[in-house]
Amino acid sequence: MLYAAEGGGGAGGLTPILMIALLFGVMYFMMIRPQQKRRREAEAMQSALAPGDEVVTIGGLYGTVTGVDDDTVLLEVAPGVQTRYARPAIARVTTRAERPADEPAAEDADVVKE
Repeated sequence: MLYAAEGGGGAGGLTPILMIALLFGVMYFMMIRPQQKRRREAEAMQSALAPGDEVVTIGGLYGTVTGVDDDTVLLEVAPGVQTRYARPAIARVTTRAERPADEPAAEDADVVKE
């Protein structure tokens, strides 16, 4: 009984809290942060869509962008066949369309010039 009263040092209560904090830190850097980066990249790619870009949808459909609205994209999937998709349904851009030299590039579109 006397031994239990003397051996109750303060370091024993700090270790579980430190382990939990370490676990949350590892989860943040291994799971949450990379997912946020992928989401930002996808949003930037989807906001930079322009007519003439060749894209692939999340369903695997290849098409060419013919029109862009605020939240939809019009794709030509075959000659004369156009379908409308939500912007988040575009998985990737396979080929960018030729753009005039005076138009900013897609990666420079979010940079504000003063």
